[in-house]
Amino acid sequence: MPAGGRPTVRSRRLGTALRQYRQAAKLDQLEAAEIIAASQARVSRLESGHVTARVIEVRLLLDAYGVTDPEVRAKLEELAKHSKNRGWWLEHAEHLRPDYLDHIALEDDATYIRQWQPVLVPGLLQTPAYARAVIEEGPDYIAPEVVAQLVDVREGRQAKIREGGTPYTAILGEMVVAQPLVSVDIHREQLDAILEVAQRKNVTVQVLPFSAGALAATTAGFSSFSFDSEPTVDAVAIENLRGTSVLEAPEDLAAYGNMFDVLRSAALGPDASAKLIRNILRSIKED
Repeated sequence: MPAGGRPTVRSRRLGTALRQYRQAAKLDQLEAAEIIAASQARVSRLESGHVTARVIEVRLLLDAYGVTDPEVRAKLEELAKHSKNRGWWLEHAEHLRPDYLDHIALEDDATYIRQWQPVLVPGLLQTPAYARAVIEEGPDYIAPEVVAQLVDVREGRQAKIREGGTPYTAILGEMVVAQPLVSVDIHREQLDAILEVAQRKNVTVQVLPFSAGALAATTAGFSSFSFDSEPTVDAVAIENLRGTSVLEAPEDLAAYGNMFDVLRSAALGPDASAKLIRNILRSIKED
């Protein structure tokens, strides 16, 4: 069973896929239960992510559903094998919201990550000093030792793109780079860090300029994740006052995938974006 009895993002992804393939095969849950010699209630809990399917169950169900694509089968078997594995971030779970744990698990599994952020530097690009400053400036009091752990978690997340080489595209509103929301020294260090990370082959950073008009205000920041060899959007995470919401419905994924393409088309190219950031840095140093 997923930790704490609640669906994990991995068990939920596996369950959703199994339900979709069952429905495509025109079988009901009772028929699926007979295939794995289990109760209908177990199939229901498998498909909701409240329990994780064993690998042998996944294989039997996919056989019955006529799913023969080896890549699809391998992906779902991997989810079954690793859905209960303890990720590095669970060492800090005491101080992390469940929805944040889901967000990190999505990042950890992703083969492509894309983010849009109109106000703040995304966590995957934040320096420790910037992360500490924005956490401490939040509306809730957080004890200093917890702040330190949260900063460590953000640094740990960055290994995915710095060491793992996962393709990552970030589109930043010009306000993110032009308006210091932290001290000038921290802001300058942060811009230097963005320029450095943007030189990596797997990283693309683009800036949506003020000249794009109201486009920056049409949608809040979001992250999209792909889990296959192609950059198809498989999940979207949106931060809000109540935490992070994960969207997985096809119509939501299509809408956010299209929105990211619109933002990317309107943003400056990577070279022009780097030039803009360097000009801002130059003006800060002159001041």
